Amino acid sequence: MVRAAQSLDLSLAALAERESAFAKVIAEKGRPEPRFSDPGVETLVRTIVGQQVSVAAARSMWAKLIAKFGQPLDLVALNAASDEALREAGLSRQKAGYARSLASLVLSGELDLSQLPADDEEAIELLTRIKGIGRWSAEIYLLFAEGRPDAFPAGDLAVQIELGRLLGHPERPSEKQCREWAESWRPHRGAAAVLAWHSYNSTGTAL
Repeated sequence: MVRAAQSLDLSLAALAERESAFAKVIAEKGRPEPRFSDPGVETLVRTIVGQQVSVAAARSMWAKLIAKFGQPLDLVALNAASDEALREAGLSRQKAGYARSLASLVLSGELDLSQLPADDEEAIELLTRIKGIGRWSAEIYLLFAEGRPDAFPAGDLAVQIELGRLLGHPERPSEKQCREWAESWRPHRGAAAVLAWHSYNSTGTAL
């Protein structure tokens, strides 16, 4: 798990044994801190809210949303809300549709966030039924909200850039290439992503 220091350290140690580049990063830049978010609906709603906007704008929208629908969010009211009501809460028409999609799936029981399948691919398939939640968002949720050690967001731009740099590839690798490299890192691929972000942010080139 990347949510706890001890388990993250164990995964990083295993990765350092398999890839000398990882061992070098840890030696030069230290170990990354554990990262986590709360499991459940609100983390996914915040993911939707934060898409393609600044951190400040996302915080403002979230504040408006919980002012209107409470915290925890009233999913029944959210699901029944009109586009106008959700726009007053800061959501665009598109994001309003995404938020209602999530609320509807949870209220119907089709999506039970407390009992997602243990298999990561099956869990990703369920999460991506939510409009606006793609594979990257689903993998980020599994990694940080559920602490799944092998969830690997290979579509992340920073992960691609930094893995390419660390492994000596002059051009940014594709998602497919990153997944191929990461096969040998199982079941610690989540820690590899966390280490890549740590290294990337330490270079002063953060997005």
